[in-house]
Amino acid sequence: MIEFVARKTHNQPKDIVAKLSDKELAHQLKAAGVNHCLSFEQVCDEWIEEYGIEEGTFDNISTCRYTVPTVLSIGRVYQTLILNVMELYEDVIEAIKKVYSSFISEEISNFNSNVYYSNPDYIKCSYEAGILLD
Repeated sequence: MIEFVARKTHNQPKDIVAKLSDKELAHQLKAAGVNHCLSFEQVCDEWIEEYGIEEGTFDNISTCRYTVPTVLSIGRVYQTLILNVMELYEDVIEAIKKVYSSFISEEISNFNSNVYYSNPDYIKCSYEAGILLD
């Protein structure tokens, strides 16, 4: 849903995550079991209204020279990375916030690179190397 809202509002995914407090993010994780039965558009519109997400200027779709990955494929990249680095953090909320606010989020959102197609172990190692350099 983060990627869907980001695309609809022309924001970077990290900006969507930053709009949600830890409590709100935890609520959305719990609500995902119910929300998956609803349309992406309906849940997206609810997020935009509930969290006051404004229209941005980020556009990685029109500048993409290749096939634009689906929101589900990008979601799987993030899900796999978050699960792979969970041991570095206290809980899933912290892991989500750290991953989305890191350099790797910008790399995944660059659809003219091949990062989102890369092996999950490569993405994990890249992420870990980047956080060790900070």
